[in-house]
Amino acid sequence: MDLGLKGKSVLVTGGTKGIGLAIAELFADEGANVAICARNADEVGAVVKLLAAKGVKASGRAVDVADPGALKAWIESAAGEFGGIDSIVCNVSALAVGDTPETWEKSFRIDMMHTVNSVAAAMPYLEKSKSASVIIISSVSGFEVDFAAGSYGAVKAALIHYSKGLSNQLVAKGIRVNVVSPGNTYFEGGIWQNIERGNPDLFKMAMALNPTGRMGTAEEVAAGVVFLASPKASRISGTNLIIDGALTKAV
Repeated sequence: MDLGLKGKSVLVTGGTKGIGLAIAELFADEGANVAICARNADEVGAVVKLLAAKGVKASGRAVDVADPGALKAWIESAAGEFGGIDSIVCNVSALAVGDTPETWEKSFRIDMMHTVNSVAAAMPYLEKSKSASVIIISSVSGFEVDFAAGSYGAVKAALIHYSKGLSNQLVAKGIRVNVVSPGNTYFEGGIWQNIERGNPDLFKMAMALNPTGRMGTAEEVAAGVVFLASPKASRISGTNLIIDGALTKAV
């Protein structure tokens, strides 16, 4: 299926590892121009080369998304380089699981406010696109109580609510807004690999909860994200796409 993404311009926050990297690569495979940001400049540079090798325009910058000024400057720079923005994927998470002042502050500042600030900065460009979309990465922890209850789960729930409200507010402008909520997703250097090594009992418990007998992959999540962002999903807005292999039981 041709998703209609060739020549479109897409921004992905946190595009050097895991789900963010898989999203950036799949957009590029579909012919979209891709800009990424992450904190490590060397890793950003390596991914930009990888994306450019696919025959698309690619750019990146080392950015701390918790810094609103730096985040806005990157978005405006990428929009200038590409001549606009068709989609933005707000992917970065602090992964701050816990119930301390520190985890609450990190979750709010990074997960929540980086998303709000990204959308605000991209809005002038999205309004000019003929196929504008916003994709927000939440989590199954945002609508079911699990080991991440506390700051992580509560802020992921807030992102789902934020997206639903935003979809209603922006529909008249032709801008679609959707959430993708992954279940357990395993990749090199990811949280579940770290848990597997550092807390094998928790990892074993999590694996036992997965009806498929395995965790998901970053590529499986990316496939849902890229489809939702594409013109082929033109009638889909305000939804929460759950990619979890039947892990959750909520109706």
